[in-house]
Amino acid sequence: MSEKSDFRWGPATGIGSMPGGDAREAAKTVTGSFEDFPFLAELPARGPGADMIGRTAGLLVDLYARVEPSGWRIGDRPGRDTKRAKSWLGEDLDALEEFTQGYEGPLKVQAVGPWTLAAALELRNGEVALSDPGACRDLAGSLAEGLRAHLADVRRRVPGARLVLQLDEPSLIAVLRGQVKSASGYRTHRAVDRQLVESALRDVIDVHDGPTVVHSCAPDVPFALLRRSGADAVSFDLALLTERDEESIGEAVEAGTKLFAGVVPGVDGPLSDPAGSVMGVRTLWRRLGLNPGSLADAVVVTPSCGLAGASPAYARAALAHCARAARSLADNPE
Repeated sequence: MSEKSDFRWGPATGIGSMPGGDAREAAKTVTGSFEDFPFLAELPARGPGADMIGRTAGLLVDLYARVEPSGWRIGDRPGRDTKRAKSWLGEDLDALEEFTQGYEGPLKVQAVGPWTLAAALELRNGEVALSDPGACRDLAGSLAEGLRAHLADVRRRVPGARLVLQLDEPSLIAVLRGQVKSASGYRTHRAVDRQLVESALRDVIDVHDGPTVVHSCAPDVPFALLRRSGADAVSFDLALLTERDEESIGEAVEAGTKLFAGVVPGVDGPLSDPAGSVMGVRTLWRRLGLNPGSLADAVVVTPSCGLAGASPAYARAALAHCARAARSLADNPE
């Protein structure tokens, strides 16, 4: 894991999704906003196949999914929905490649993690894959193979990049707590054992020899579980933290886990001054008794969640604001 030991993260980046449907415009905005930590933009407004589940379903190996009225369902062969997902991803990669000519440094790509995928993709009987342990295993294995190929493709296109893999797991807490609803909506699927959750996450994380971040903008992010599964960083909405999260965050930081702190709102609204946006991070550091000098090195500043629901003008302002807030944190850690 030598790639991780000397890895230099950028001070700020985005979560993944952006508004609109123009891949070149999105890539231009992202690379212009984060010259030292860009990411592959996702544009869900284009429709099914550009959404987070459909986009990741298009990466799967030997498993295919199509759109049904109830959502994405696993089928026997690739159909137009899979082809559309692959086509849009190709468009996004072409645009990223165009705007990262000669780039050297960290570059983030995102995919849905195995448990959120299992909670969203339906089997032939209409129940989600989460209802079948064998289907969960197959899905995690297929995702791992697909990600291996996807990362190799990005490496070929941007040879100077040091890739960071982000797994989006917004449904992880619901999976752990048995809160994922059945197809009827009258019951929930039973909670998945934490060791099983950890093991599947580790299998997917292990396909990448560089750093991995797990993102969840839901409350009660399981920092300790993610750390044990091999995540090098955890991405979360700072506003959703409670006092009971603090001990596990302190342990994570002391163990070298990077924090992607979501401090800028993901939807249109007034932006505070950059120093005000990271005030909560500084306060958290003081409460945990951590060295302020380690702040800039331990924290990457991000929006609180994806920007798909924002206006294009706000999305541009939010990304620029993240970069300025990160500079404020570095210049004035206390």
